[in-house]
Amino acid sequence: MDQRQAKQAAARAAIDLLPESGTLGLGSGSTAKLFIDAVGELVKQGRRFDAVPTSDQSRAQAAALGIPLLDDIGPWEIAVCVDGADEVSQGLDLIKGGGGAHAREKIVNAASRRNVIIVDESKLSQKLGEKWPIPLEILPFGREATARALEKFGQPVLRAKDGAPWITDSGNYLYDLAVSPIDEPGQLDRELRQIPGLVETGLFVGRADTVIVAGEAGIRQLRAE
Repeated sequence: MDQRQAKQAAARAAIDLLPESGTLGLGSGSTAKLFIDAVGELVKQGRRFDAVPTSDQSRAQAAALGIPLLDDIGPWEIAVCVDGADEVSQGLDLIKGGGGAHAREKIVNAASRRNVIIVDESKLSQKLGEKWPIPLEILPFGREATARALEKFGQPVLRAKDGAPWITDSGNYLYDLAVSPIDEPGQLDRELRQIPGLVETGLFVGRADTVIVAGEAGIRQLRAE
C-alpha cells in the first residue's frame, strides 16, 4: 500500500462513521480531498448531507460534486467533521496547517459533535514537533513584530508559495515555527495564543475523537481516552 492508497483507505473508512444524514465538516488537504470525493458519491446516490467546508479549495471541490453547502457565517450544528493532520502524537494531539487552513479548521472542529482524523501511518509520532513545525496564521499588520515575539519559542519562518508569501483564505500570513519535540502541547498552545497578532496555531490539543490510520497492516482506529 503506497501513501495515496493509504490515504484513500482512511478516507473510505471514515465514510462508515457518518450518520445517515446531517451536516458534515469538510476538512482541507490531500487526504480530506479524497473524503470529499466519497461524500460526493453518497450525495449522488441520494444521501441527505450538507456541509461546511474549511477552505475555499474544499468549498469549490464540494460544490462541483453537488454537495449542498452552508454559508461561512455559522452557527452550524455539525454532526461529524472529517479532516487530515500533518502529525499525530501518541496522545492523539495534532499538528495541522500544512495546507494553510488551520484557523478555519479549528473553528469547524469546535462546532462539531465528533471529530474524525484520517491519516496514513507516516503521520504518527511519539510527540508533536518531531516531524513538523507548528503552522501559525498571523495578521498582516505588525507581522514582523509578531515573528520576533515567536523567537522565544523556536525559529519562525515565513511560508512562501510560488516565490511570494503564502496568504491564507482569510488574507493573513503563515509562519512555520520550528520547535523541539513538545512535552506540553496544551501549555505551548496557550502561550502562543497570548501573542498579539497571532490569529491561530496549528496545535489541535484534545480535539480528535477518532483517528483512522491506514498502513501496511490495514486500517486501525485510535480513540481518545
